[in-house]
Amino acid sequence: MLRPRPETSLVDEARATTERVARTFALACRLLPRSVRDDVYLLYLTFRTLDDLVDEGDPRALARIVAVEAWAAGEAPTSRESCLLADLATRHPLPRDAVLDFCRGMRDDLEERPIDTEEELDRYCYRVAGTVGVVMAAVLGVRAEGAERQAAALGMAMQRTNIVRDIDEDLASGRIYLARRTVARFGAPSPGAREGLIRHQIARADALYEEGLAGVAKLRRGRRAVAAAAAMYREILRQIEREHYGARAGRVVVPHWRKLRVAAPRALTLRQP
Repeated sequence: MLRPRPETSLVDEARATTERVARTFALACRLLPRSVRDDVYLLYLTFRTLDDLVDEGDPRALARIVAVEAWAAGEAPTSRESCLLADLATRHPLPRDAVLDFCRGMRDDLEERPIDTEEELDRYCYRVAGTVGVVMAAVLGVRAEGAERQAAALGMAMQRTNIVRDIDEDLASGRIYLARRTVARFGAPSPGAREGLIRHQIARADALYEEGLAGVAKLRRGRRAVAAAAAMYREILRQIEREHYGARAGRVVVPHWRKLRVAAPRALTLRQP
């Protein structure tokens, strides 16, 4: 029996949110099959809302996280995010353990839990972004073993890219997401004196991209979109290299034309279901 689709206004909000705050991802979403595109937008809205509540220090953040945790543990949905997940779960086999891990990542941010080692940073990246990759893979469908692990790696690669790109913004807000021991080894991430640190972080992100991209072919749907998104996001690392590894403070920006240039070859090499 066909289940009813979400109301149009909610899908419109989800699409608009994606296009406003995640322009690279929004570009890639245009390559998604229509059968899953709206659900991907809704999934993004769910995770993005929780992340924004936490980042903005919204007093409602913890209660909204608790509501999602309760749904993932088998209780009835009681918040907008948990209702969205419950609706998506009527159409896709959402992995609730991954949703719980995402909530643990949100709690890490709320508590400003320190990150001492690269292993702890990997765990953090898995919780806040690798889990999103795992849930996204469930929406797109997988057709071979190992796809979930590789989807997690791709999400982790993107999160590490965010961390490298946003060093100066995070420092300005009094937060650093780099591992403390790594910073102690290479020195404080000051403009003009952080090439070694940035090279090290880029290498770790690139290794995760390679692992994640190897799993794209295992997806049932949306392979072109995922490959394009990864290529465009990975290009942020190449832009950082072109701009001399953060010699100047500020966030690097990949031009729109370059995003399209790097995404096209990846997308075209994969068959679209």
